[in-house]
Amino acid sequence: MTTQTLSATEVYQGQFGEFTITQSDRTGVIIYRAGLMVAALSFAIGSALVLLNNNQTVITALTPLYACFSLALGVSLFTIHIYMASLHRTLQIFWAIGTIASVILAITSSEPLAVTVYNQPITLFGVGFIFVALTGIYFKEAFCFNRLETKVLTPIVPILLLGHLAGILPTQGESVLLGIWATLFLVFALRKTVQAIPADIGDKSVFTYLKEQRSAKV
Repeated sequence: MTTQTLSATEVYQGQFGEFTITQSDRTGVIIYRAGLMVAALSFAIGSALVLLNNNQTVITALTPLYACFSLALGVSLFTIHIYMASLHRTLQIFWAIGTIASVILAITSSEPLAVTVYNQPITLFGVGFIFVALTGIYFKEAFCFNRLETKVLTPIVPILLLGHLAGILPTQGESVLLGIWATLFLVFALRKTVQAIPADIGDKSVFTYLKEQRSAKV
């Protein structure tokens, strides 16, 4: 995803030709990163409340925090740059499935959403899709930028969720993994704020080439 600057007017040499970075491109990256930051903060606050002060008031507060996390993640998934359109669409669909399942559970359950999901792990077959989408972002960032925190996050999320689903993780183990997840997610979001914007835009000539290939097939 590296490019070579050809001039001060932001002309870059990509794999399939030259391209320029527009203000719209930059705005999209800023929105993507802002979504990640809001999602990470919401997740970190919710995790801290659970790990440090687990009572009924805290549990009730998790639902709006989760809603904020979900909405922010959705914004990031709709502004992230991924070369494979099919993968991008799949992650968005996973997010939508997880969000819809969460809304249904929140409306129909007599208990707070967090309690329902924790006590009924089978609900992860619906709600869990939102975390599959999040893991997709971690994997993309690890692959493109070789970030240590996303390399760790990519396996931690499925280990924690599948471990809870199968009932094979002790409570203390789940708490440790959740703490690591929340911490590294926040580290990841913070590091994105200082990364050069063109890196998140990628090689636009590849997007153009792939679009032309799809149009040719149609």
